[in-house]
Amino acid sequence: MGGSENGESVGTVVVAGLANLAIALAKLVAGLLSSSSAMLSEAAHSAADTVTEVLLFTAIRQGERPPDPRHPLGHGRASYLWAILAACCTLVVGAGFSLTHGWHTITHGEDLGDVRISYIVLAVSFVIECVSLWKGLTQLRNEAGRWQVSSRRMLSRTSDTTLKAVVLEDTAALVGIAVAAAGLAMSQLTGSSMWDGVASMAIGLLLLVVALILIRSNASLLIGQSAPSSLEEEIRAELACQPEVEAVVELVTVMLGPAQIMVAAKIDFLDESTGERLEIASDQLERRLTERFPEIKQVFLDPTPGRSPAQEP
Repeated sequence: MGGSENGESVGTVVVAGLANLAIALAKLVAGLLSSSSAMLSEAAHSAADTVTEVLLFTAIRQGERPPDPRHPLGHGRASYLWAILAACCTLVVGAGFSLTHGWHTITHGEDLGDVRISYIVLAVSFVIECVSLWKGLTQLRNEAGRWQVSSRRMLSRTSDTTLKAVVLEDTAALVGIAVAAAGLAMSQLTGSSMWDGVASMAIGLLLLVVALILIRSNASLLIGQSAPSSLEEEIRAELACQPEVEAVVELVTVMLGPAQIMVAAKIDFLDESTGERLEIASDQLERRLTERFPEIKQVFLDPTPGRSPAQEP
């Protein structure tokens, strides 16, 4: 996964950002006209998502910067730092506002105005969010097909945190719209604004869960997460099948950024290999790895004597 996938991620983020901006403004107007706590929470939700998309766009651009003398392995992990900031925005702005405003509505009550505009805005928002989610799911299915894994597994293991954020946040947005509509309907049926406040708090808890999932995922990648085990096995097999290699003593992989992997391996080459043959073999191994796995950006090979059975722990 290289430049084309980054371009696809940019398109996904831009579509989601424009959709969320339009939805946030519509929900804000509807919330003010209807005095609905759930609608105002949904407006905060969409506003937080809009800021999130801006930060995710920054994450993509920062992660694409080439290596320099101070950052010899590139700037890929900057993507994860900006993605964590985006998740924190969802946590503070979206979840924080929804929870506090919902609790205020439950404890102090509210007088609902004309909620018809709210239903119209929710219906239109649902359609727009479906379009944005469809764009994200299309990219997810394409990448899952490329790796020959299920979309669900791809979502849980992908290093493209912008794609994960868009899919999770758009899914949460659709659920939040349904919850807001249910809260408005229950408030109308019962005459109690408590249900509108409960809906607002439910939206806040939903955003809280999504934000914590994204923060945890990005923190793991920022610290230095290994490549998926299935990919590691393929890399090990590719190294071991070469005629110059007697055994792969140790293999380490690290995600340097979205679609950027570093490989470091201790290789037991054939004993009769000379220094010149080791240099040629190492160069050939690196080229074979990067040709088969384009996402591998750095390869470090260390000729290491194999361990005899007596040396094994």
